[in-house]
Amino acid sequence: MADWDDVARVALALHRKDLAELGEDAPAGPILVASVPDEGAKAALLAADPEVYFTVSHVDGWAAVLCRLDRLDEQSLVELAADAWAARAPRRLLGEHPPPVV
Repeated sequence: MADWDDVARVALALHRKDLAELGEDAPAGPILVASVPDEGAKAALLAADPEVYFTVSHVDGWAAVLCRLDRLDEQSLVELAADAWAARAPRRLLGEHPPPVV
């Protein structure tokens, strides 16, 4: 049975792979992973602001984007969090609690 030590070991292995892949472009600060509605939204964020948003191969094909948290302004954080919630929330909850319009 897996435990938290196993989780830490696996996460560290993925992190090391990501750092090796990013090389000199690896961010030094905190990184946020956020769900996005689809691959098109991911591509739009990556193209719009590559200094904030980026990806690595282990999230290829996933509707998720990585971002440099220390470069994300508050409005962008609110939009990203609202979009992430809306992308994964059950329709019933989304209808009852629509994300804020920013």
